[in-house]
Amino acid sequence: MTAPPGGASGGVMDDPRTMELFFELFSGLPRQGPGDPESTRRALSLIPPLGPGARILDVGCGTGAQTFDLARLSPATIVAVDFHAPFVDELNAKATRLGLGRRVRGVVGDMNHLDYPPHHFDLIWSEGAIACMGFDAGLEAWRALLAPGGHIAVSELCWFDPRPPRECAEFLAAAYPPMRDIAANREAVERAGYEPIGEFPLPPSSWWRDYYEPLLRNIAAFRARHPGDPVADAVAGQSELEIEIYRRHSEHYGYVFFVMRGRDDRPPA
Repeated sequence: MTAPPGGASGGVMDDPRTMELFFELFSGLPRQGPGDPESTRRALSLIPPLGPGARILDVGCGTGAQTFDLARLSPATIVAVDFHAPFVDELNAKATRLGLGRRVRGVVGDMNHLDYPPHHFDLIWSEGAIACMGFDAGLEAWRALLAPGGHIAVSELCWFDPRPPRECAEFLAAAYPPMRDIAANREAVERAGYEPIGEFPLPPSSWWRDYYEPLLRNIAAFRARHPGDPVADAVAGQSELEIEIYRRHSEHYGYVFFVMRGRDDRPPA
């Protein structure tokens, strides 16, 4: 969702009508957050090739844009988890249309309570969603699900500039207080018991092409459907503000892919 900025999947809102309107606004988007097939491919290329017996867990999958990229790029079996049932239904319908129903399965679930056997997955993937439970908490919790020598790849919002403009700093301090720079998140990877393999920032185009530009079109149609509605106006306005902050200040922050390997010397789960 818009808290943290740049992603709809996995967020929580207290007011049911606000949540309903929010998901209406985000329906039909190609992606629920920044990303692109090229970045997914690049992150996956940092990991040794996966065989047909490999298992991938895609956490906070949304409607599965990156899930299907992973399915095209590897022969692995993929379990894709998201808390929003309509996203999961859309993912499963697409898997059936593409003839991938035996390899790709969407599941409604809570990333804070993933009920799978220990050491079950060779690769855990999460694009823009780990922030919903916290970068450190996610890495710690998911270790128990990772097979020995398995890998994790996540994208996380990071500062590129230690002194961003005040407008940018204040917006992100309110929207995502735990936000850190790349070096601090790399240190968190090591503290959590992983070996860093590589990292790279997502390009600005990954925010615009399949996310912000379609979202702006959705906002215009959404406002036309809800004239004079203060709750709808607030929901649309928050997304418009987020987009404008990124338009003005994209050189100061963005998503960074972190790819890591579970250490073989970690204690048993």
